[in-house]
Amino acid sequence: MQTDAPSLKDKFDSVIFDLDGTLWDSTGNVALAWERARQQVDYVDTPVTVESVRAVTGMAYDLIFEMLLPDMDAEKRDYFKAICAKSEIDTLDELGGDLYPGLMETIQYLASKYKLYIVSNCQNGYIETFLGHCPVADYFLGHQCYGTKGRPKAENIKDIVNDHDLKAPVYVGDTTGDRDSAAKAGVPFIYASYGFGKVDDGMIATIGEFGELRELL
Repeated sequence: MQTDAPSLKDKFDSVIFDLDGTLWDSTGNVALAWERARQQVDYVDTPVTVESVRAVTGMAYDLIFEMLLPDMDAEKRDYFKAICAKSEIDTLDELGGDLYPGLMETIQYLASKYKLYIVSNCQNGYIETFLGHCPVADYFLGHQCYGTKGRPKAENIKDIVNDHDLKAPVYVGDTTGDRDSAAKAGVPFIYASYGFGKVDDGMIATIGEFGELRELL
């Protein structure tokens, strides 16, 4: 764990979390879901792999398919995206994802001191699916995602801050997009280096595993 501050304890009133790469890793089952979707059309030739899903994890849901299928006709791409979206929720409802080690104990500890929230670039229903598989779901007091209004993550962070009257929030995420969104929202950023991205600067602290938040905060 690395921090740029002498101590971060008692500096915040709330913690807002990214989801993928921060609270859980669902890439294996998302890849399975998208591959199931691919079998339902005859115009997507490249198999979906865990690596291809990891490469786009954290991006806004619409942009993911523009990046994966940049040369495809927009109507066909949107249809495939819709199939993937349904297959993803259905598959994750059934199989879930991998919660990061120490999540339950750490969330219980943090909830005793802070208000907890989730902001993700995912589709509608995805956070609810995570909460359905999370043993400490009741500790999260609210959430917002890209799929709700099609707005950038920074705006969704601002919504959580404003709607819940947060005075001193901190955002925990694993990508440069998370860092930049937190900065645009005026919220300090803690980098989860065990996730999917690489962030070199702009964080107030770095955690190498989820459980380090107990020591940090």
